[in-house]
Amino acid sequence: MDPRTNPYTPNAGAQPPVLAGRSSLLDNFSVLMNRLKAGRTDKSMVITGLRGVGKTVLLGVFRKNADDSGWVTLESEISKHDDMAFGKMIAKEMRRALFSLDPARKWAKRARRAAGVLRSFSLTVDPGGSLSVGLDVERMYGTADSGQLDSDLTDLFVALGEAAQEKGTGILLLFDEIHCLSLSQLEALIMGLHKCVQRSLPITLVGAGLPQTLELSSEAKSYSERLFSFPQIGALSADEAKYALIEPASHLGITFEESAIDFICEYTGGYPYFLQEYGKAVWNVSGGEMITLEDAKVAQSLVEHELDENFFATRISGATQLEYAYMRAMAELGDGPQLAGDVASLLDRTSPQVSPTRSNLIAKGQLYTPQFGYADFTVPQFARYLRRRGPLEVPKQRPKTGRDRVDEQLR
Repeated sequence: MDPRTNPYTPNAGAQPPVLAGRSSLLDNFSVLMNRLKAGRTDKSMVITGLRGVGKTVLLGVFRKNADDSGWVTLESEISKHDDMAFGKMIAKEMRRALFSLDPARKWAKRARRAAGVLRSFSLTVDPGGSLSVGLDVERMYGTADSGQLDSDLTDLFVALGEAAQEKGTGILLLFDEIHCLSLSQLEALIMGLHKCVQRSLPITLVGAGLPQTLELSSEAKSYSERLFSFPQIGALSADEAKYALIEPASHLGITFEESAIDFICEYTGGYPYFLQEYGKAVWNVSGGEMITLEDAKVAQSLVEHELDENFFATRISGATQLEYAYMRAMAELGDGPQLAGDVASLLDRTSPQVSPTRSNLIAKGQLYTPQFGYADFTVPQFARYLRRRGPLEVPKQRPKTGRDRVDEQLR
């Protein structure tokens, strides 16, 4: 069929033609916006899940819905920054929020105060002054200028929330890759949002991150579970996956054999990104008005090539030899979570010897810990990919030094 009319969208963060299986989250977001607009409080939202399940897509839909409701939306993809760099990012976004709320020449009382607070915060995180250009007000000395991120961010959130409230609107922070926040940065966000909740101010956060976000949030503040809801998303159900495949094609007069649908759904496991990748491939190889089982089988090699080259390979590009071996050993043990001791044994090492490698992989976002002692991949079907790459090769251990023997005795 004509690739120019292909309805499937296997692109990072691109909204698919049919957003299957996410209606409850859309409803929850609508309730959150409406409650805040009415001056009531509600929990901010942090969506967690593996890569490729549609977290970024949901943030994009939320942004559009908030924009349509007249809210100020601020989007950021979080990277690992120190607190100063994180503060600069917040200052830049809040500056944009302030000017979106009101042109400087028409600033009302609270907006003008917010500009003074923002100027103080900006000059604290960026003494050079580049972030305070256009803020033609005196800085608010004693507010948002202590150099303590949690205290200063709280002052800034309150000031901007009051300005938004004065204008009869709100501010929505959309943070992707939120698991990249440090503990101090997440604590600062939680404190700022907590104060806004206490004052019923219309400023909220919707974040998206890998499963380890849950553990990070619990470490940050004991009351985070009362401030956030943590919906987890994953693979679509069988009916949802079929709908995501069938519906876009049906609008163009194309149908699927039932066996083709079953074949694709079984291979993809119902993961949204994989469904889009398979849909695109099978559309391009099919030559008729019905996509057949034979089309689906022909498309499989194309799908694997695309996933291997453009989705999976990036996850190992920065891995050390031992990190790759650790992941390959997990894959050798099978799909799903693997016990740390079993992985170590397969690598002919002790658990303490490979513990730093495991920790590094978690820090890099390659693994997460679904339960104590176990680790799993943050990328669906990653074990299957690693097995396709070839057999496990166990790296040789370097000869032990005297220091190694002392460390073992101390353990």
